[in-house]
Amino acid sequence: MKVAVIGGGAWGTALAQLCAENKHRTRLWVYEAEVAADVRERRENTMYLPGIPLSAAIEPTNDMAYALTGAELVLSVVPSHLARKVLHEAAPFIPRNAILVTATKGIEDESLLTMTGVIEEVAPSEIHRKVVALSGPSFAREVALGVPTAVVAACRDIRVAEEVQYALSSDSFRIYSQTDVIGVELAGAIKNPVAIAVGVADGMGLGLNTRAAIITRGLAEMARLGVRMGANPMTFAGLAGLGDLVLTCTGDLSRNRQVGLKIGQGKTLNEILGGTRSVAEGVRNAATVYKLTQKMEVSMPIIEQIYLLLYAEKSPKMAVHDLMTRRLRSEIGL
Repeated sequence: MKVAVIGGGAWGTALAQLCAENKHRTRLWVYEAEVAADVRERRENTMYLPGIPLSAAIEPTNDMAYALTGAELVLSVVPSHLARKVLHEAAPFIPRNAILVTATKGIEDESLLTMTGVIEEVAPSEIHRKVVALSGPSFAREVALGVPTAVVAACRDIRVAEEVQYALSSDSFRIYSQTDVIGVELAGAIKNPVAIAVGVADGMGLGLNTRAAIITRGLAEMARLGVRMGANPMTFAGLAGLGDLVLTCTGDLSRNRQVGLKIGQGKTLNEILGGTRSVAEGVRNAATVYKLTQKMEVSMPIIEQIYLLLYAEKSPKMAVHDLMTRRLRSEIGL
């Protein structure tokens, strides 16, 4: 297939590598001219994915129209807060028969839309039924290195999800298909601030009991909001839910976990964000998911405390206290 990958960060580069290794003709659109030159000349993305040789079949470009010309499969892999702007630029050039895959995990700041919701507002109407959400436990570096990985592709039309499944699966990258788009997308967004919460607890030295409690109750909060918004509760027991939650909360490659660790060790958010180019989506997701809980009138105490910690300068110690001294309740039931 002719594939266009929009976004030259670590995840976009890893997916371009996967596509090239699957023998697809792959163009990688990147915003930074220096990254395009790096990939073209050194066959490496030293800024976002250093140390990993890239396939000679990846063609980097800064020209959006050229990247999308003739594309049968388009992968949108840009940070959630830039998705609308970049997709608006891309929209006139997306072929009307293309499948559009969003591999971005997040919720838009102002609209509180998932990425497929943003796509449906800016992309050609002809491809709305062919929009797919790709999510699951998948660190970019490990995917690029060929570490066995399993993810899920979701589309309201299962046949389209299956097309993506067969186009991108390989002997090291296994894709499952399903139709619960909203569940897959919500899981991908919510696991990020929960991972920050786990990082905070670990940074405070609170132990493994605390980590397990946050992961488990974070999953319950994820399912609670998802079911309210029409998701299938089984999605949250799968790769996009539990799988990605465990990876992001416990893996040392998780940027969200690393942000939480540093906060738990006493650093401020400004100090942390000032020292990195990589996006920790959970920082933004903490605000957008919290706003969504208010809109949907769903109780999500962990999300609320992480929001207050990040945006209202609440102390980690007080956040833990307030979580532990809430009114006692039954575990079962949303």
